[in-house]
Amino acid sequence: MIPLLHDFTDTTVLVFGGGHVGARKARRFDREAHVIVVSPTFADREFGGAELVRAAPDPDEIPGWLERTTPALVVAATDDDTINDAIADAARERGTLVNRADRSGERDSGSVVVPATVREDPVVVSVATGGQAPALSKYLRQELEETLSGAGEMAQVCAEVREELKSRDVAVDRRQQIVTDVVNSPDVWTALRTGTSNSPQVIEDVLAENLSTGGDRS
Repeated sequence: MIPLLHDFTDTTVLVFGGGHVGARKARRFDREAHVIVVSPTFADREFGGAELVRAAPDPDEIPGWLERTTPALVVAATDDDTINDAIADAARERGTLVNRADRSGERDSGSVVVPATVREDPVVVSVATGGQAPALSKYLRQELEETLSGAGEMAQVCAEVREELKSRDVAVDRRQQIVTDVVNSPDVWTALRTGTSNSPQVIEDVLAENLSTGGDRS
């Protein structure tokens, strides 16, 4: 499977299943999409801001739910293989992405896996094991959380330094070298992670150090 990042803003994600897996999927997509969860019962768990619909559709009723809600993604998270099969079939017929929470290993065409994700906005890193080792995904996510500390601010520093250098007509090669030096600087990482310097101060320091003379200008 090829990893992709997908923007679900202003789309619908339709989740079938109100257990802990369905709740987790609902919370995952709730930050961007309108999430609808369909289930006869709902676990005593947090579903985020999802719309909860109490219903127990038969397999032949599943296509109608997709027709009415026009989802960008359908999640099959029930404990009934027949229902999950019907969900996957209906999604494929409509050309809609489908995530089967009850499957691991080989996937059908059009299916997606929701990986373990670490966010340091705008930096996003995801880990997937093909459903073979969820515990390993969780472990690696926890390891990455520490590694990525400060990465969001570093991305902001790089973007603003690059734009400022461009506005000052600094040569392309020199811009690239300065930004690379910033990313590879242990001192900058330490400053961002410990809070001894915030992003604006780091940017100011980088520009002052590299543009103190006219020799860096094109």
